[in-house]
Amino acid sequence: MVRWEELNEQQQREVERQMSIVCRGTAQIVPADALRGKLAYSVATGTPLKVKLGLDPSAPDIHIGHTVVLQKLRQFQDLGHEVQLIIGDFTGRIGDPTGKSETRKQLTEEDVRRNAETYQRQLYKVLDPQRTRFFFNSTWLNRMNFSDVLQLAGKLTVARMLERDDFAKRYAGGQPIHIHEFFYPLMQGYDSVELASDIELGGTDQTFNILMGRTLQGSYGTEDGQVAMLLPLLEGLDGTNKMSKSLGNYIGIDEAPNEIFGKTMSIPDHLMLKYYELTTLITTEELQELERGLTAGTVHPRDAKMNLARVYVRMYHGEEAAVAAEQYFVDVFQKRALPDTIQAVRMGRGELQDDGTIPLIKLLVAIGFQASNGEARRSIAQGAVKLNEQKITDPNARVTLSQGDIIQLGKRKFAKLELE
Repeated sequence: MVRWEELNEQQQREVERQMSIVCRGTAQIVPADALRGKLAYSVATGTPLKVKLGLDPSAPDIHIGHTVVLQKLRQFQDLGHEVQLIIGDFTGRIGDPTGKSETRKQLTEEDVRRNAETYQRQLYKVLDPQRTRFFFNSTWLNRMNFSDVLQLAGKLTVARMLERDDFAKRYAGGQPIHIHEFFYPLMQGYDSVELASDIELGGTDQTFNILMGRTLQGSYGTEDGQVAMLLPLLEGLDGTNKMSKSLGNYIGIDEAPNEIFGKTMSIPDHLMLKYYELTTLITTEELQELERGLTAGTVHPRDAKMNLARVYVRMYHGEEAAVAAEQYFVDVFQKRALPDTIQAVRMGRGELQDDGTIPLIKLLVAIGFQASNGEARRSIAQGAVKLNEQKITDPNARVTLSQGDIIQLGKRKFAKLELE
């Protein structure tokens, strides 16, 4: 390693500049002083650091919560470092047991490959392809023989494994822990050995797995192991729970521009600065200026959210889509006008009664606005359904339909009816 006093003044300033950028918004860095040492070595020698992120491709639809770590990786790339993305096509067949109260269902090789392809397409919306290297960990894990596996297993004790909160709870509760689940953190850690990673990133829920990489690097003879950089988990649109597709409190980066824009406008005010800091490339100076404006009242939270919505749509769909999505939002939600373009939905006249009517509940299900009669009933009772801009709140209502009728559900779903 390069000692600090061996750097000239300009190099020291560069190290501190990079530290201020990559440390912002992190929850924990282990060990903290080792990161400065690695950056000093990189600056002094002109050698890019290898920054690792492991992906278990069991849920390839990336949302804004996932981009917390991706934006940090992009910061490293913009500073000249190299990102190592590990597609866990081997580990994904086991499934990460983190936070699970039972054994995960194993994925097939076909499932993993299909999900990995989706990941690759979406990741380049954030990362620089020129500074991103993809690896499949089956490349080295498949070639390990049983002797290699026993050697790897011998690097860690069962007691250490049971330090993991989820394993400890399952063991105490008498729930089964299968031996193969112990191999997930071992294999993820071995990825760092194979690739000689300098830094590994992940959410705070991945602390045990990420520290395993540093542990195994030391066991295999690497004196200066990787630094673990842990990032906070992002609350979703409900303002309380971790952003999750299963909870419906997410913004997907592959969603339609209008959907991204509209969802962003529903971010709770108290989380807005956190979203800016963790999921965009805003500079520290710009973030501080925004915070001062919000505190002083010179910046309205609505305007700050409008800007954030534009940023998201621009990042994931381009400038033209961002301009169009903003105009759509202004027209539909601020001016309360119908959008210029409404998707046509076809429905057979056979769905109607002889008098041309249909239960409103049945209509919402038939055009795909709701998945079940129960969901449709709740939406109507909550006042979320309009026909030709007229709100209908009676779940038992029957409506008479004509060609070109406009059906609206909530703030973002519109359809123009085409009767066949």
